[in-house]
This record gives sequence, C-alpha cells and structure tokens, in this order.
Amino acid sequence: MLDLRHSFSRFLRAEPRRLHFAAHSHHPWPDVTREAQLQAWDDAARLVDDKWEHILGPVLEEFRGHIAQHLNLPDPSSIAVAPNTHEFLKRILSCFPSNSPIRILTSDSEFHSFSRQVARLEEDGQVSITRVPVEPLTSYDARFEEAAQVGYDLIFISQVFFSSGFAADLTRLKALAGDAMLVIDGYHGFLAVPTDLRILADRAFYIGGGYKYAMAGEGACFMHCPPGWGPRPKDTGWFAAFGKLSTSQNGQVAYSEDGWRFMGATFDPSGLYRFNAVMRWLEREMLTVEAIHAHAVALQQSFLTRLADYSGFDERHLVVPPNELRRGNFLTLEHEDALQIYHRLRAERIVTDVRGSRVRFGFGLYHTDEDVAELARRIVEKDIFSDDPPAALSSA
Repeated sequence: MLDLRHSFSRFLRAEPRRLHFAAHSHHPWPDVTREAQLQAWDDAARLVDDKWEHILGPVLEEFRGHIAQHLNLPDPSSIAVAPNTHEFLKRILSCFPSNSPIRILTSDSEFHSFSRQVARLEEDGQVSITRVPVEPLTSYDARFEEAAQVGYDLIFISQVFFSSGFAADLTRLKALAGDAMLVIDGYHGFLAVPTDLRILADRAFYIGGGYKYAMAGEGACFMHCPPGWGPRPKDTGWFAAFGKLSTSQNGQVAYSEDGWRFMGATFDPSGLYRFNAVMRWLEREMLTVEAIHAHAVALQQSFLTRLADYSGFDERHLVVPPNELRRGNFLTLEHEDALQIYHRLRAERIVTDVRGSRVRFGFGLYHTDEDVAELARRIVEKDIFSDDPPAALSSA
C-alpha cells in the first residue's frame, strides 16, 4: 500500500483528528491544486479578455489529453467540458424529437443527476423508462441483456453503481445497444477502476468529472462524444460553434463536428487548472489507475480483516461481497440502523455517508493502512455497529 499523505498535507492538517472515509463522495485535494487555483487567478489578471484563448487553447488541450490517455480514446477532440454532468444530460435528452416519448433503458441505481431529471420528465409523459434492478447482482447481466432486446432510443447506465459499488460489464454494451444512443456514467469509474474505451469510442458517450476520484474538485466535468451521434442537440451554447463548423444549410444553426457540439457557454475554468495539476502530479508519481484501484482494494481488505473478530460487524451486510472482482473503490453496508451508525461514526470524527439503509466507506490515495487501523480501532472501541452501543459517544 502507498503512503502519499505528504501530498495532501493541507487538507489533512486542516482537522487532524478527522478520518475522512467518504472518498466515493469528496476526495481531499492534493496540495498541487492550490497552486493551480492561484494560477487560474493569475492568468485572468495577466490576460483579462484574452484569457479564453488560453483556456480554450492550451489549458483545454491538456485537459483533453489527460482524459484521452486514461480512457484510451483515439481522439482527444471528442471531449466536451461542462461545470457539471447535468448539463450533459440535458443536451443528450435534447437530441431526440419532442413529438414522442424518449424510450429509455437504465437501471434502478443511477445517480440523482439522471434519476431525478428523467423521473420528472416521466411525470409529463416525455420519456418512457425501463429500469432494470441491479440486485440481485448475480443475475443483473442476464436481466439487463434481456431487457435490451426490446429496442430503445437511449441506454443510460453507470460504470460503477453509486448505491452499491458494483461495476457493470461494459464489454457487452456495444452489441446490446442496437440503434440506441448509448451513454455510460463514469462518475464512480473514472480514475477509480481501469477503463479502456477504445472499442466503445465510436459508439458510446462517456461522462465523468474531477469532483470525486480525480481529486480536482468541482467544475471539471467532461463527456466523450462519439462521432456522428447527436449531431445537433437543441440545448446548445455559443461554445458549440467553435472549432471546425459544419456547413450551415438553409439558415440552420451550425455545429462543430467534434466534441465541441456538446459544449455550453461561459464557465469557471479553475477546475480545469486543478484537474491538469492533479494529472501532472500522478504522472510524476508514476501512479496509474491500476495502482490507484489496487491501493483502494488493499485498504478495503485491511478494513475487513481488522473487523473480522468484531462481533458487531457481519460481512453479510456488504452489498458487494468481498470476493467480487467487479467492484469500485468503496464498500457499501446494508443495515437497518444505517442512519444511527452514520451518526455514531460522525460523533467519532469518521466521515462516511448514508443512503437510506446503506452506509458507504470510500478508500482513496490519501489513505494509508495506518488510517484504516485507526478507523477500525474507533469502530470497535465505541462498538459502533452494535444494537446497543455505549450511551456516551465522544464528540471531540
């Protein structure tokens, strides 16, 4: 396992007693991001109105190059950027005719940026949705494949499901998609699990961002846009006219042919600076996605081993079993007292999160085995998972 705490010194020193095990939600940022944030400010002061030529030139070019490298994409120009993934979702949905409901195939475990939006459209009859339950996990692939035989306008599926940490099998999606627009939500996959999109690059959209595992914070989301799919989204900003324009016919609004066609409008570029700084840091440290994932899995195993003799913990509470290889970088526990467990953990300065009856523990590059040992010690000492924990829990 790795020890990179020195590279996260500012975040970790901010509250030394805190154990942040919500790496599936928010990562501490490496120290290099602070310098990048200042560079964004300095560039704005130096260039003023001319800063966009720099941001949409060298800064964006570097950003796209890093993503293409980590996803094994053949052409970085296929990548669009936005402040959040919800913007991309709206543009995807705007590609379809408005005179009939959009037929959507998805799962019952998609993140809120998608699930809330389509549920609202469903209320008005603008979409027709088939949701395949992810659980039980052992039969998910067969059930999703069977559902796909019907034919859809849009298939939207997570690479790693946020509610469990279970990873979808991307290798079959191209064959299953038929004529549907295919979108992969990589928000829990990008820089968490090794991802090779070369065989899907001409067919699937892939959405991700810097907020979670890329450790770059907010405002640095991206989408790989396969050529020819969604050539003229109705939700469009003025940046979509940059680059090589298609020939405007009959007075139609013109679009770029590459990823620019899914661009919006003016945004805060500081996230791109932070993202680029993190990617350069990973390169200097020779840290690959494979190494990041291996580190997280090793920490997960250490956590489970240290709790093996603790009577309050039962591995059967794990939604994704410990021997399942198709897993992300967090563990999800199903427990009837999930909310109480979350609050007990928080009282001990252990940051996790709770979703209904599930508590999630995330493991990242800023963790060491020493951190995991301290996490397990506090859980056991305070009997956090017990049905009858000690009455007084420390709030220090």
